Amino acid sequence: MAKLYGTAVDGDEGVLAAAAALRAGAVIGLPTETVYGLAADATRPESVAAIFAAKERPSFNPLIVHVADVMGAEELADLGDLGGRLAEAFWPGPLTLVAPLRRPSAIADLATAGLATIAVRVPVNSVAQQVLRAVSFPLAAPSANPSGRVSATTAAHVLSDLGDRIELVLDAGPSAIGLESTIVAIGQRPTLLRPGAVSREALEEIVGGRLGLSGSGARPEAPGMLRSHYAPAVSLRVDATTVDPGESLLAFGPPVGNANEAVEVINLSAAGDLTEAATRLFSALRELDDIGAPIAAMSIPERGLGLAIVDRLQRAAAPR
Repeated sequence: MAKLYGTAVDGDEGVLAAAAALRAGAVIGLPTETVYGLAADATRPESVAAIFAAKERPSFNPLIVHVADVMGAEELADLGDLGGRLAEAFWPGPLTLVAPLRRPSAIADLATAGLATIAVRVPVNSVAQQVLRAVSFPLAAPSANPSGRVSATTAAHVLSDLGDRIELVLDAGPSAIGLESTIVAIGQRPTLLRPGAVSREALEEIVGGRLGLSGSGARPEAPGMLRSHYAPAVSLRVDATTVDPGESLLAFGPPVGNANEAVEVINLSAAGDLTEAATRLFSALRELDDIGAPIAAMSIPERGLGLAIVDRLQRAAAPR
């Protein structure tokens, strides 16, 4: 079982242990402001391969590469003028940019799934930053959960899902945001590949126009684009206006009229607050999944963070 370091108590020891493990080629559980990541040295093919093995992730699904600052990102990717403006506005923070990969590159081909682009991010989480600066190399770090399943927002989630497959986990408490990063592809027309913690509206203020939209496909352009993703083991249906017999309810705002008939009810935000709903989404899905009853999810407004929540629920409900 992976060793757990509680960074609120023994932060220095945990960071030093994490850096040593990463230098040795190991995979670790790393907190970020979005969700917990499964991190390894992005320049070592065997370490990147260990991430894929631990997650049982398809090798055609690229990984996000995390770096400590904009300079580190520009060494890996050609951000151009637009990427530079987005980086200035949102980094460090929950935005991933997909941009042309600079050649020659030290990044393992498996991390980019053989694409000519790289997905890169500068996290704001202080523990992630300490680790990145301690190792001085980029970290490939997808979400720390089995591929296609619900993302991890606590160290306990990581230990439960992957504790026997990784070296250690740094525990920095629950993820502050609880949803994965927004992903934008830099190109002739910037494209929103995955909604996330940075809203489409905020991005378009910097872009100066509408973002293009991309669907999911058999060969994704970026992480989190597979049609079925973020899924609990039980079935899930969206836009529920009633609860069917034997279902649990994932509510938002005032619950549906027959909510008292549900096996279990978890309200993402009784007040209808999208930020609160985002931070609770994955933990709520895990709790309901543990109960074992199918899940009925109420509608979420598609504005701000709501667009990202709806995206995750639709992928969780997709045929598998």
